[in-house]
Amino acid sequence: MKKYIGSIIVIALLVIALFVLESVHPVAQTLVKPVVNQEKRMPDVIILAKDSKQGSVTFNHFKHNGGEYQVNGPIACIECHHTAQPAAEAAKHPPLLTDWPTGRTTTLTAELFTKDPKAAGVAACRDCHARAGEKPKLLAEIPVLKDPGSTTLRKLTNQMAFHNTCDVCHFQVSFNRVEAKVPNATVCASCHKRAQ
Repeated sequence: MKKYIGSIIVIALLVIALFVLESVHPVAQTLVKPVVNQEKRMPDVIILAKDSKQGSVTFNHFKHNGGEYQVNGPIACIECHHTAQPAAEAAKHPPLLTDWPTGRTTTLTAELFTKDPKAAGVAACRDCHARAGEKPKLLAEIPVLKDPGSTTLRKLTNQMAFHNTCDVCHFQVSFNRVEAKVPNATVCASCHKRAQ
């Protein structure tokens, strides 16, 4: 029994020391306080086109969604994640029709994602817009778009979806904010960077 009392005293002193340190040192705080309900955040930076022959694209999610990059205010999540809104809202912006998950009643915002990531229902672009020749994760097939004034149908692969979305916004910014240093949508190397 005596050998157990010594161990108990040592453990008690360690616990007391951690509680004292907890108020002084942040590392000790993580040892003492369990991580409960840790805030889920959108990733600040995303690397896109990892397998592109042109090189990968570093997309600063925070600056796009946080207001630094804008034409008329911060870029809303649904500008890119267009399925993250009720179908009736998406339909107001043709050719967008799809909501995911089907029947959703919420519109994705950074606040909703932080509060309840599961309810936010965020799909990655490639979940619907797969690479050419691949099956999308969330749809039966890659979405198809009819070109205006034509009968031509285009598969909206992830390459097409990214280029359409990014190019349109970059053109808008370059025309409306001449001082902005936006990547040139007609020069691949403006966004795509090859590994050195």
